[in-house]
Amino acid sequence: MTFFSEMQAALDALRAALGDDVDGVDVPSAVRGLADDGVVSVIEHATALVRGAESVRIAASGTVAERSTRDAGHDGLAQKRGHRSPVSLIQDLTGTTRADAVKQVRLGEALAAGMLPAAEDSPATEADAGTGSDTDAAEPAGVPSRPWHAVLGDALMTGALTSAQHDAILRGLGEPPVPAAAAEADSAAEDEPAVSAADDTASEAAGVRAAWETAAVQLIGEAGVRTVEELASAARAIRDLLDPTGAQQRFEQRFEARSFRRWTDRDGIRHGSFTFDDEGGAWIEAIIDTALRPRRGGPRFVDPDEKARAEQLTTDPRSNDQLAYDLLLDVLRAGALADTDTVFGTRQAGIRIVTTTAALDDATTGRAAVALLEDTDTTLPGWLVARHTCDTTTRTITLDPDGNPLDLGREARLFTPKQRLTLAIRDGGCRWTDCDRPASYCEAHHIDPYSEGGRTDIDRGILLCRWHHTQLHHGGWRITRTHKEDFHLHPPQGHRSQPTALPARLTRRYAFGDLQPPPRRFHPAA
Repeated sequence: MTFFSEMQAALDALRAALGDDVDGVDVPSAVRGLADDGVVSVIEHATALVRGAESVRIAASGTVAERSTRDAGHDGLAQKRGHRSPVSLIQDLTGTTRADAVKQVRLGEALAAGMLPAAEDSPATEADAGTGSDTDAAEPAGVPSRPWHAVLGDALMTGALTSAQHDAILRGLGEPPVPAAAAEADSAAEDEPAVSAADDTASEAAGVRAAWETAAVQLIGEAGVRTVEELASAARAIRDLLDPTGAQQRFEQRFEARSFRRWTDRDGIRHGSFTFDDEGGAWIEAIIDTALRPRRGGPRFVDPDEKARAEQLTTDPRSNDQLAYDLLLDVLRAGALADTDTVFGTRQAGIRIVTTTAALDDATTGRAAVALLEDTDTTLPGWLVARHTCDTTTRTITLDPDGNPLDLGREARLFTPKQRLTLAIRDGGCRWTDCDRPASYCEAHHIDPYSEGGRTDIDRGILLCRWHHTQLHHGGWRITRTHKEDFHLHPPQGHRSQPTALPARLTRRYAFGDLQPPPRRFHPAA
């Protein structure tokens, strides 16, 4: 089916559902008259139309940008229509915000950059193959004619990605680092052959490009079952895993940007504003989450003291923002001598770092490495990991390349703290489709009911947030697993949808070996 045929099919389906003669003002009433499945179908077909039209608009925005360059002067496409820039023209034509117009132009430019010239699209003829022209000789075999992100543009135009998904992956992965050979060539000895240095640079550049394109292809494949936020987070983490040296540079830039501003407005009210570095932000989140988790859908409590405190917090008349404010002031007042039971209840706040043995070895020996924060999958540089190992304890968990623990827990009614830690490392948070709740907000679910002989083993347990755990038990859903393959979520009886796989968080899978990093000899992108 062609591009416009798919859009026409979606339009025909909407006409059939809502009526061919319906007026715009009557659409809400027509939709309200549909059954549940009909409403969902309308959204799906309308989304197909919007995605198709948006991809065309993005392509046109890229062409506007090409024809409105600074070199074009007043003869540029946007300039001839009275606009300073293509962004201004797109904003005027679409009625969107400036931020949306900037995004349209950015994606359009990336799409245009990934296009193959017409001459390169056509297959070579027999005559061409025997000419041995200077042009062919000038371009080494294997040098890509399109940038690494061209696969994202292809996916956008074929409907495999939405513009939001395309933008999340493109921005998250960023530009690949500059091969080390390119920088080393400038300082090479005079007697070193120039051709050898150029070959090394081209070979390494091809490896870097291949790694970024591989990451993009894998993220495209995951887009249908992931939120935009998870795609963006995973893309950033994968970029850092592939380029640990660049990750350290980016961390240092964020660290240098840390700040706290305070001011008093004209009514005498004092204000404050933080810009956190990665570690500081994680600590603040850990402090607030530990104290307010019962108000934010955290796990149910078994311990009587914890349960009583959770009920007290739930009925507290203060808002979450007010509670967070009072908590931070209590921590500041108490300082290093804070009574953790008074401030945090029965669990002290802290952050947990997840890393592989190889990365930890690199970190402790001074080589570039990255690790992940347990709850957010934010990457941290190796030197920070090495520093934490001096102050805190470490726990080793043996995993296979898919992140499945090889050391299973003992049989018991409840998962032990060590088993819950292992589940947190494997799952990364709630495994329910499109849920973003972190591991600390989750409960361990037995996929084989304990009352029916189910074992409390790691491979038969899965992390679910409190809401989805309750939904599963009360809504007739169930989760199954064959050996150590993916978990599958089965809908209630009579539900029309099919069972869906519940893969682990993207970042965890890549950290455990799904995406092999290229050689380390990269310089960070400028």
